[in-house]
Amino acid sequence: MAFSRTFSLHLLIGVVDRFGATQISPSPWIGDLIESMPMINNPVDGSNIFFDDDGADGEPILFLHGSALSRSIWRGLGYTKELGADHRTIRMDLRGHGKSAKSHDVADYTMDKVVSDIQAVLRHLGLERVHIVGYSFGARTGLNLAMNHPEQVISLIMLGGTFEITPGEIGKLFFPGYLEVLRRGDIEGFVSGQETAGKLDPATRLAFKANDPLALAAYYEAAETLQNIALADLAKIGIPTLLLIGTRDQPRFEQNKIMVRTLPDARMVALPGRTHGSTLYPIEPVITAIRSFWSGRQA
Repeated sequence: MAFSRTFSLHLLIGVVDRFGATQISPSPWIGDLIESMPMINNPVDGSNIFFDDDGADGEPILFLHGSALSRSIWRGLGYTKELGADHRTIRMDLRGHGKSAKSHDVADYTMDKVVSDIQAVLRHLGLERVHIVGYSFGARTGLNLAMNHPEQVISLIMLGGTFEITPGEIGKLFFPGYLEVLRRGDIEGFVSGQETAGKLDPATRLAFKANDPLALAAYYEAAETLQNIALADLAKIGIPTLLLIGTRDQPRFEQNKIMVRTLPDARMVALPGRTHGSTLYPIEPVITAIRSFWSGRQA
């Protein structure tokens, strides 16, 4: 995925666990470096899944990050602070990312297995239902949870999400041949391949280099072949859903128009001028839209 320069300045928090605090400037979210992070073992396939939970009062929110990122973006960008003022906040590293299991097998990134990780975390925490706030991969994962286990979802917030990945779409976000580069285990080639139009800033470069290239390759192959949802199934999802999508995030902007017409209880909010990579930042319009959506649900 491509990131805006402003957004990328906040990504360091997603890689400090790998590289150590001495390599970055002090941050108000430095707690991510030293906190004890719980881990559960998903009994479905034995994968270790890392998460954190603030244990606060209020309805719980489960934050699900995008590909090549980690749970830390939500704290780094300020989402947990803003939405956690009156909610319990839980963040998890999706499989293949952050500290969670990084299988190199495409079969380990089916949506059934990714969703089972969420269910394992909820079961461990004794939670029956949560709000889902997901970006990109996380949004698509939340959509699958809402489709197959609606009893576990209070509401679904999809940021830069979609019901399908079209052929070649990920290559357009990165560069042609990106998947072959990752399959060779060449994370430096994956990073430099995105610099044909200019150097990535240091924060973005560091964030990408923190990933396991073979795990990313397996994930992206699965995303293009194993994770789409049919429109007929989309029409059966009755969970209250908010779609937040950048007007320059194509083809997803058009796909979100299809989703808002197809989902029985959905609202779409366009984010003017935003691309896929700039969906999350600045956060103020996003937070306002989410709060308005939740207020309407309670009215």
